[in-house]
Amino acid sequence: MDQDWEERVAAAWATFESYAEEDGAAFRAVIDELVAELPADSPLGPFERACAWDSTGHSDRAVPLYREALARGLDDVSRYKGRRTRIQLASSLRNIGHPEAGVELLTPELDAESDELDDAVRATLALCLAGLGRDREGLSLVLGALARHLPRYQRSMANYARLLVEPGA
Repeated sequence: MDQDWEERVAAAWATFESYAEEDGAAFRAVIDELVAELPADSPLGPFERACAWDSTGHSDRAVPLYREALARGLDDVSRYKGRRTRIQLASSLRNIGHPEAGVELLTPELDAESDELDDAVRATLALCLAGLGRDREGLSLVLGALARHLPRYQRSMANYARLLVEPGA
């Protein structure tokens, strides 16, 4: 879609916090109006609708829409939004009791081209791992992500993260 549409979507999302929790339907209606402007086969439509359902507390409704956005080729339209979709889909899957599917979805993202979403990948994957009782692996991911941002102790924390998952540690 064009830049004007993207800006209007961003403006709609900028108002999200002004909606009361019980006004989720009103916010989703705003997003639905914007989605109605898209071509019927656009992957951006199900992506934005999934985000709206997810953000208003309905992970179960978001999951099929995230999957639809990916199936329609969202990665071809925006690699960034494709990656966001996998992060959010994994989180939603965990929320509805399928953390193993979230782990399967996000594990390849650890080797994907680096961007500003790297830490979100690790944090969400850590939550999915914790949902499977694999807390040490999850903690290792989170510590490894955090280590890069610390003003000191980066090497120590990175080593501790590695040691959490090494056999015999």
